Amino acid sequence: MEVQTAKSNLKKKSVFREYAEAAVIAIILALFIRTFVVQAFKIPSGSMEPTLLVGDHILVNKFLYGVKIPFMNKTLIPISEPKRNDVIVFIYPVDKSKDFIKRVIGLPGDEIEIVGNKIYINGKPFEDRYGYYPDLGRKAVDPAGKTRFGPVTVPKDRLFVMGDNRNHSYDSRFWGFVPLDSVKGKAFIIYWSWPHWKRFLNLVN
Repeated sequence: MEVQTAKSNLKKKSVFREYAEAAVIAIILALFIRTFVVQAFKIPSGSMEPTLLVGDHILVNKFLYGVKIPFMNKTLIPISEPKRNDVIVFIYPVDKSKDFIKRVIGLPGDEIEIVGNKIYINGKPFEDRYGYYPDLGRKAVDPAGKTRFGPVTVPKDRLFVMGDNRNHSYDSRFWGFVPLDSVKGKAFIIYWSWPHWKRFLNLVN
């Protein structure tokens, strides 16, 4: 009986060890994916309406713009850079503890000017396919600053970003440019939304 009990204990330890190892591997894999490949975010405000609504849960491709050193925001392996109209998640320049999501409007070297509801890039009208201009209303962010902006030139290694809900977005018009090193990734899909459940698996354009 003692020999059988010992074997039984060894077997139990072996099974426990297998589960423990599998759990550790799963955790390491999840952390790797979250750090370098894809990360989930939830939309807390209406600054990107109607593209993204409050309650949308999105996935962000972190690999697209290159492999970065964790906690240092330095690109180790560059792959590509954000393009105009990409919806990006980035570290908010004013408070680095927060992440913001906006649309890329101006690239390094671009001259940006805004007159009323018109955006001009390098002196030419920008085809603003995603801009939404609701009535200013009480909740508008500094309505006086909406009618005229610039011209300003986007510095090297910086981006000019705006929320799609133009009159209700606190963005580069107010706090400046986004360093390329602060970009975490590109939003690409809504994986869940409540109460807007019909938006499930909608692509982010």
